[in-house]
Amino acid sequence: MRYLVYIFVFISTTINSQESIDATLLSSINLKVDQIIDIDNFNTLYYIQDNTIYKQKTDGSSINYSNYQLGEITTANTFNPLKINLFYQDFNLVIVLDNRLAEIFKIDFNTIIPYKNVSHVSTGFDNTLWIFNLDFQKLELYDYKTNKTRFSAVPVQSLVLDLESDFNYCWLLTEKYLYQYNYFGSMISKIENTGFTQLSKNNGHLVLKKGDKLYFKHKNEEEIVPINLPKLLINQFLLTNETLYIYDLEKLHKYQLKIN
Repeated sequence: MRYLVYIFVFISTTINSQESIDATLLSSINLKVDQIIDIDNFNTLYYIQDNTIYKQKTDGSSINYSNYQLGEITTANTFNPLKINLFYQDFNLVIVLDNRLAEIFKIDFNTIIPYKNVSHVSTGFDNTLWIFNLDFQKLELYDYKTNKTRFSAVPVQSLVLDLESDFNYCWLLTEKYLYQYNYFGSMISKIENTGFTQLSKNNGHLVLKKGDKLYFKHKNEEEIVPINLPKLLINQFLLTNETLYIYDLEKLHKYQLKIN
């Protein structure tokens, strides 16, 4: 009976885990922009062109925002479309926009007390931002309305490569590890980084880049498996539900992922 239990556990583990993820090409369209930010569930496209952020609907209409006095937009995060944040690292400053791309808040990390030297920014819940404080080499959850740090992680000992978040979790990718935190500030996983340099997230699932290949991490598993794709120039990649977008500077490729 004991051997039957072992066999059942082995078969269950084999069935539930995937050695790789298949991707089916749905479409490829011509597109020439500097940077794609996001494509939401309504196929609204957010992108940057000439240091201006655009929000373009499926009917072709668009609105935009620019602030050339602040230099280049380092990163833009549209996870919360009512509180879009633009990070200008040269000025150590974040601009928060509403869904009409109107400025509603400015966070100047140079003038707040205590001063924060920030390298990465991502959207948190409510009025918070996940930020990486360079001076202390640690992740913080910062409330910009109250000017309070709700959470500070233990300092990390390796270079930070990427930062992604949603309302529930934050993922910090460093040269040595991939960390995951919940919004209470508790670290819930720490996985060795075996060469990944970028990540994209959706609904807790992750897509990571290593070299010229993409990999998938299911939200309920620690294993990271390759995505079966043709050879592509992967300039950018985005995950929306089970749809993977890959941008090669000339075309936007749309793939359907087969996730168990």
